[in-house]
Order: sequence, then structure tokens, then C-alpha cells
Amino acid sequence: QVQLVESGGGLVQAGGSLRLSCAASGRTVSSYAMAWFRQAPGKEREFVAAISWSGDSTDYARSVKGRFAISRDNAENTVSLQMNSLKPEDTAVYYCAAALLRRYTSTYSGVYDYWGQGTQVTVSS
Repeated sequence: QVQLVESGGGLVQAGGSLRLSCAASGRTVSSYAMAWFRQAPGKEREFVAAISWSGDSTDYARSVKGRFAISRDNAENTVSLQMNSLKPEDTAVYYCAAALLRRYTSTYSGVYDYWGQGTQVTVSS
């Protein structure tokens, strides 16, 4: 079993920055692809960013590319999401996810086996 705990969410003005962190426990996630998804009120959960097990490969949703950066520290068993130039439409609950059987990135939520409880990000205009 893997437990994922997100932190770093909060309220920020448009144009500001936040850094989300996801701490894994229970077992190492160094062999797994990791990702961030988000869900806004009344909308379906959507892909934000993913990173391969080694960190060499990343993937981003078109809406965040150039503004967000995903990274991982396998020694610390953590994944982070640096979010810059935030917009009101980035407001959502952000979830960290781990794919037990996958080393490389995927935008499909169905391949991710473990999920955190989410952290709220609110961007005011």
C-alpha cells in the first residue's frame, strides 16, 4: 500500500505562484510514474502533469504548459508541482497520483493506482 499526502495548497492572487508537494509513505515510489490531476467544482477530474520514474520524461496539459513544472525526489519519496503565473481557472482541488505498474507518463487517470486526498488551490482575480 502507498499513502500519498499533498500539501502546499492555498489562496493566491492571479499571477502568483504556489508549490504543491506530495509525500509518499508505505513503500518507495521511485519506480512509479507519478502525476498531478485537478478537479474544479462541477467539472470532471483532469490531467495536469506527469513525470516518469526517473524524472527524465514529463508531460503537461496544454493549459498549464510553460507555467507549471513537475519534479520528483526519489531519495525523499516526494513529487512536487511548481505553479507559476496562476490564473483563476486554475482553481481546483489538486490530487497526486502514483501508477504501480507504469514507469512512464500517462495522461489517463485510469492507470494510476494510488491517490492522495487532495489539496485546495484557489486563485483570486
